[in-house]
Amino acid sequence: MAKLYFYYSAMNAGKTTTLLQSAHNYRERGMRVAILTPRLDDRAGAGVVASRIGLRSEGIAFERDDDLEAIVRRDIAQHGALHCVLVDEAQFLTRAQVWQLSEVVDALRIPVLCYGLRTDFRGELFEGSQYLLAWADELTEIKTICHTGKKATMVVRVDAQGRAVREGPQVEIGGNDRYISVSRAEYKKVMSGEGTIEPLQPPLPL
Repeated sequence: MAKLYFYYSAMNAGKTTTLLQSAHNYRERGMRVAILTPRLDDRAGAGVVASRIGLRSEGIAFERDDDLEAIVRRDIAQHGALHCVLVDEAQFLTRAQVWQLSEVVDALRIPVLCYGLRTDFRGELFEGSQYLLAWADELTEIKTICHTGKKATMVVRVDAQGRAVREGPQVEIGGNDRYISVSRAEYKKVMSGEGTIEPLQPPLPL
């Protein structure tokens, strides 16, 4: 039975890597997938989904006012049967788009796997995450760790000097240079000015 899935986490937990692995698993079995990605996240190029470890795939870029059910129906009409829809950076979905994805599941009977952040740098839900948490059939947390060794559940936005940012627009595209994942306890310290941000260390050589 097709379901709407939401895989959520803080930054740097491997969400996109997991998405691309899922796409590979389907393709390896001769099944066709569609990867949807918000056009505003163009760090790897519009319509390109890329992970920090070097995996990448072409996707379908969408805008906030696009009808995602219509995009999926059009893709099927042009290319044939579709076995799975995967959505990268799902926190940027609108309420309407989450509903449209639920229609892909319920009307078209195609599973939809969404991957995204739960909360922003202020600790507040993104619109897409809010409605995925409310409407998804299955919720799965992808875990990562804080520099303290605790589970990271919050995200801190930092400026060019590495200082925590407490105000600003909810959406500001960036990677490891702008966002650090921390535990809730560490988030409280950092946002109150009592703690400092530890930059991510480069991975150890294999």
